[in-house]
Amino acid sequence: MKTKEPKYKFGKVMLLDDNELDNFINQKILESVHFAKNIYVNTSTQSAIEFIRNLTVAPELLSKSLPEVIFIDINMPIIDGFQFITLLKEIPSVNIDVVKLVILTSSLDERDEEKAKTISEDIVFLRKPLTGAMLAAL
Repeated sequence: MKTKEPKYKFGKVMLLDDNELDNFINQKILESVHFAKNIYVNTSTQSAIEFIRNLTVAPELLSKSLPEVIFIDINMPIIDGFQFITLLKEIPSVNIDVVKLVILTSSLDERDEEKAKTISEDIVFLRKPLTGAMLAAL
């Protein structure tokens, strides 16, 4: 007997956080609420940008594999989460308007939320820890 696949809210999401434990926990939360069928996990902004740039070599690959939601930690080494968003917007073949950007941070600095809104009013700003209720609201 074939088991029925659960209904997922999204097809593809990306977790971007340099903390592997946070990524593991967030991935398990996403899986537990069937938030996404595929979850890409990156521990550096460089690897996440490279992943997305690699998708742009073929339009069908980009449309099939581009994450619909990207959870971004802003406190990252070398290239922070805000710089990642800027780099993402600079990739010509990526339509940033079809990607939901979610900053998921432990930062309590209100200026971070203000900075996110200056980049785009569409950026969702969440404070860790990620919860099922937060996901339901997305």
